[in-house]
Amino acid sequence: MRGSSLLVLFFVVVFSCTPKVPEAAHGPAPISQEKPQVLPKNIILMIGDGMGLGQITAALYANGNHLFLEEFPVTGIQKPYSYDDLITDSAAGATAFASGVKTYNGAIGVNPDTLPLPTILEEAEQRGLATGLIATSEITHATPAAFYAHRNNRRMMEEIAADLLDSGVDFFVGGGKKYFDRRKDGRNLYVELAKKNYALYDFFLHELDTLTPDPSMNFGFFTADSQPVPYSQGRDYLVSATRKALEFLPQRSDKGFFLMVEGSQIDWGGHANNTEYIISETLEFDRAVGVALEFARQDRQTLVIVTADHETGGFAIQPQSTPDSIVGAFTTDYHTAALVPVFAYGPGAELFSGMYENTAIYDKMRLLLGLEQPQPTSASGK
Repeated sequence: MRGSSLLVLFFVVVFSCTPKVPEAAHGPAPISQEKPQVLPKNIILMIGDGMGLGQITAALYANGNHLFLEEFPVTGIQKPYSYDDLITDSAAGATAFASGVKTYNGAIGVNPDTLPLPTILEEAEQRGLATGLIATSEITHATPAAFYAHRNNRRMMEEIAADLLDSGVDFFVGGGKKYFDRRKDGRNLYVELAKKNYALYDFFLHELDTLTPDPSMNFGFFTADSQPVPYSQGRDYLVSATRKALEFLPQRSDKGFFLMVEGSQIDWGGHANNTEYIISETLEFDRAVGVALEFARQDRQTLVIVTADHETGGFAIQPQSTPDSIVGAFTTDYHTAALVPVFAYGPGAELFSGMYENTAIYDKMRLLLGLEQPQPTSASGK
């Protein structure tokens, strides 16, 4: 009997100590701050995929103890867990930013019941704002996809590509061209996009820096057939694409714009447990942050938010490191549950201080763009 009692006690202890996703995962986070008097006309959301404090610190020291991120006056911390898992993936993390709802890992723009959710990009489009998406992954990859697609699995790349066709996004740059023009279903979405007033370019024939987008047309630039190569192997378009978007989008609408920029491959460096990969990708991302920050300083009507969907690798800088030689160590080749920093500059930046759910980033952006008001009966055109 004594052995049986001990066994029961063992299971009670084990199950009582098993971590559970907090109840807050099942509902939207409240907005605790009031709407500021001065509101932004434009929002630039920049996502360093997999970029935790360790990644930022390594890039900082490797770059002579300076990053553009240091110049942001407001910082906060967000909780990245997903609907049913303390470890989120990029699909659930980006859906939280885009739609304000915690969902399951792998979900693209749908709730835990797989019902489609309106996204901040779609809502901006309905209000006549210009919109843009930039990624150093495929444009159909989890993070950019969550802003325009509604699919129950992030691996549905061809279906996600078809959703881009109907998104109305004004400007996009990223890889994944093969999901548009070499599809299993025989459709040629490249041709269909052109028929929808997209001026399309690709890496085979054009250099992004040499192009001057026509503001009377949508703009699309494919950077690779599938995944773009790492920065260290010659891919260097993130800064140029950010600058090009900030020249183009203000010409597309006098109502403002929403732009999402992702440094996708910081995450891939974490998955590879490769310190140099992490540093080079984070530094490229930070230079793109610098472009956005300079635009906001001159424009004075633009809010810039920088964060990450999650941390990848459990990355830490080791004692033998020097500024010239960062030695990193990893606890995993996957994501972790570490809290994620948020940086903000511009009108409304004060709302992003403190600690909050990742879904609150959507809530705060929506509040600042005035999207909490009822939708008009007919969508306004740009």
